[in-house]
Amino acid sequence: MKKIGSIITCLILGVVLFVICFDYNKREYPNEFYNVYLDGEYLGVIESKSALENYIDEKANHLINIENVTTTYCEDEKSLEQIIAEENLQEVIDNSKDHEYYQNNDGLNCIDITIEDGDTIETVYTPEGLNIEKILTFSDNLNTVEEIYSKIVNLKSFTIRGYQFTIKNPDDENENVYIYVTDKDIFEQATNKLIETYVGTETYQEYLNDTQQPIETVGTLVENVYIEDEITVKEIQIPIDEVIYTDADDLTQFLLYGNEPVTTTYTVQENEMIRDIAFNNKISNQEFLISNPRYRDENSLITAGTEVLIKETNPQLSVVMELYVVEDKESDYETIYQYDEDEYIGYEEVVQEGEAGLERVSQKQKVVNGDIAFVEPVGKETLKNTIDEIIVKGDKYVPNVGDVNNWAWPSVSGWVITTDYAWRIHPITGGRDFHDALDIAGMGYNSPIYSANNGTVIIKEYRYDYGNYMVIDHNNGYYTVYAHMNKFMEGVDIGTTVARGQQIGYVGSTGYSTGPHIHFEVWKDCRYCKINPWSLY
Repeated sequence: MKKIGSIITCLILGVVLFVICFDYNKREYPNEFYNVYLDGEYLGVIESKSALENYIDEKANHLINIENVTTTYCEDEKSLEQIIAEENLQEVIDNSKDHEYYQNNDGLNCIDITIEDGDTIETVYTPEGLNIEKILTFSDNLNTVEEIYSKIVNLKSFTIRGYQFTIKNPDDENENVYIYVTDKDIFEQATNKLIETYVGTETYQEYLNDTQQPIETVGTLVENVYIEDEITVKEIQIPIDEVIYTDADDLTQFLLYGNEPVTTTYTVQENEMIRDIAFNNKISNQEFLISNPRYRDENSLITAGTEVLIKETNPQLSVVMELYVVEDKESDYETIYQYDEDEYIGYEEVVQEGEAGLERVSQKQKVVNGDIAFVEPVGKETLKNTIDEIIVKGDKYVPNVGDVNNWAWPSVSGWVITTDYAWRIHPITGGRDFHDALDIAGMGYNSPIYSANNGTVIIKEYRYDYGNYMVIDHNNGYYTVYAHMNKFMEGVDIGTTVARGQQIGYVGSTGYSTGPHIHFEVWKDCRYCKINPWSLY
């Protein structure tokens, strides 16, 4: 019995020593596993980092810019079951995003199959913020890669390698525009296409190749072309649910029109010109020409019944062209009224006929996305002098009633209309609006502003948008407005009677303005009842 007891005791001691030794060996060699975190949140522990990455690349959707595409199949001479079998549609149905069996209006059995379509990419990567850290542990508790993948899918999108271009808004970083591309060349190509749209392909190539013809008498020379916006680029992991551009033409459309532009088809009516079509559809002439490139300019022939595109632009970049322009401009003669106090009101006699002159005007122009934003006069050469028209009118005082049949131009010669009475994209706010005045530029800072007719000054003040501006009541149903003045003419105050052609102020750029010009409005029959200023001339 003692011998048996000794044997049992030895066995027990052996088992204890074995367990102790086994536990010692286990603690001496811990497991190399990986903790998985997403944006700092613990998801679990896995055995292999590469196994998870490979599983993600295998299981994740390899499509970007996904759209749902629905295809309809209906029975005809064959049953719907035969069509599905012959065209191997069952697997498509099983893997489709959605499908629906129904009977159409003709009583035929049909199926709508909706699948996801988009651009295929080769490799999908883990989401931004996914952190896989190596750990040493004596625990054998593991999650499967399937479990971790499922958690990631529910929390965040997977990514692809690409580039983020940021178009910075200088006033508000929350308004920055972010563009994602798979290759940096896509952005460069799209930007060049945008520049060609606003500058013209031939003109842009001549500028790049330095093959422009020099100006001998009159003409235009492109001195500089550039993108005015601040743009940064960095290589990032792009979430696959972002809009990711893989084609330069697609990106060009976004840079030109923005997201989901308003697009309609319009049928040209009898006797309509391009400017009429643009005006009636609340777009600019240039916007019409961009969307309908078969027409060279606004004077191109367009026939009734033709269908054209009406599409509002929303450029994401500012394409700047700096031009040197030399033009021969006809300078209108002035009509000078001389008042004979010995004659009654109503007496009128032309004592000298007027004759227009001719000037060669040189200017530097800054053009942003096709619109003139700034004009700087460089020189002006008189080729032919004007001859003033002199009219003697009978009056024993300076009348405050304007002559509705004879209006003076409010500026000196050499002017250019930078914005007409037309629809436009506002150069300051970027919004679409109707410009209900004429912007007259090219005369330079502090050049004279003239009253368009006899009348009484009723407003002389500063307003945030108009800057320094003046309103004249011509006491004949018409009012004229002169905005963005640098300063007012001394002695011209509210209540002052002014004569046609009398200086009332100086050209400036106060208020909402991109350069020195006169914002010239006309009201008729009531205050703020605005009409086309060209109707006076």
